[in-house]
Amino acid sequence: MSYNDRYYRPTMFGGFSFFPPVIKYLMIINGIVYLLQIFLGQFYFTDDLGREKSLETYLIKYFALMPLGENFRPWQLITFQFMHGSFSHILFNMLYLWMFGTELENLWGSRKFLIYYLTCGIGAGLTQLFLSPLLEGSIGPTVGASGGIYGLLMAFALIFPRRPIYLYFFIPIPAMYLIGFMILLELFSIGDLSLTAHLAHIGGAFIGLSYILIERYYHWSLDGLIDKIIYRKKLKYYSTRDSKYEDVEYFDINDGKKSEHEIDQEEIDRILEKISKYGYKSLTEEEKRILFEASKKL
Repeated sequence: MSYNDRYYRPTMFGGFSFFPPVIKYLMIINGIVYLLQIFLGQFYFTDDLGREKSLETYLIKYFALMPLGENFRPWQLITFQFMHGSFSHILFNMLYLWMFGTELENLWGSRKFLIYYLTCGIGAGLTQLFLSPLLEGSIGPTVGASGGIYGLLMAFALIFPRRPIYLYFFIPIPAMYLIGFMILLELFSIGDLSLTAHLAHIGGAFIGLSYILIERYYHWSLDGLIDKIIYRKKLKYYSTRDSKYEDVEYFDINDGKKSEHEIDQEEIDRILEKISKYGYKSLTEEEKRILFEASKKL
């Protein structure tokens, strides 16, 4: 499977990276964890009941996604995304991560991409935890990055719906049709006798769909929320340093005057850093106005 676009062909120029940082490190971490699983799987011990087990059993017990009431730990919602059950499992997941994630990370930026990917993975884990006992009966440990991958597939289909994906490198199919078919196939496969966590795949895709629709129609996103939280903490921190806030002036943002500079996070950080080093009195009139206007928008 490959994809192409008759209008846009990414190159190594213009800031496009074929191995952006988050994808690169995700692939490295997944690879290291898989090698660790193989290594620990070579060592065996006998438990109190006389059963022979490998050391990998402990890795799975504490870091794979265990069913509720059976050694479940909250951190497993993250760690299970970096474990895999076989070489083909990690191979295809990492291939899909690179194929569909590279352009998304270049488009969104690394932080937003990572937040989206992990959010879809967590959503996939929660779906597996709460719905699998109802729809599939008893379940065992769940591992794999597939939940986050299906979130990336959903994002790709929504952002590049008509991008041709070449099935078997020869048959061009628009992304929205091929990915839609893959998700429907997972839906109809719920309850089969395979070891595939179909509900986790669907959960990852659904969370991805919800995330993008909320961001698109309500102009809200997790990375934007994190920005506001960090910014509020910075303002609160600096506001407690009274000695540096003597003679603070008040600016009315409705007085008809507009700043000559566009307010962005980088400029706010620079102003806050200047206050930290030299005090509020060191600010120019324009910097004071920018800081006040930004605080009113929170």
